[in-house]
Amino acid sequence: MDRDKDNDKDGTTKRKSLKSSFKSILGGDILAGDFFRRQSKLLVLLMVLIVFYIHNRYASQRQQIEIDKLRKELIDIKYDALTRSSELMEKSRQSRIEQYISSKGSELRTSTSPPYVIKK
Repeated sequence: MDRDKDNDKDGTTKRKSLKSSFKSILGGDILAGDFFRRQSKLLVLLMVLIVFYIHNRYASQRQQIEIDKLRKELIDIKYDALTRSSELMEKSRQSRIEQYISSKGSELRTSTSPPYVIKK
């Protein structure tokens, strides 16, 4: 029976110590302890490094999104340039120019004789 009383006393003391440690954590009393006073500079350094790490991660994600957006824009611009280049080639063909001139009613014709080379 003495043994049961000791267990009850130990159980209640353990519960009280758990409750008091839980209260000290929630209340902030644990921060006033000797360990935290000695390690305060290290804890501050860790917090600064964590904030820097989080900021760096978000900044790199923002840059990656910007890079992807610019890549898509570059592909669109390349396709647009290719389309315009092909349209220009189509319009500047000799046969297309002749059709255009004849449709406007001009009497210009393609020369059948080769050009003359004038020497001094």
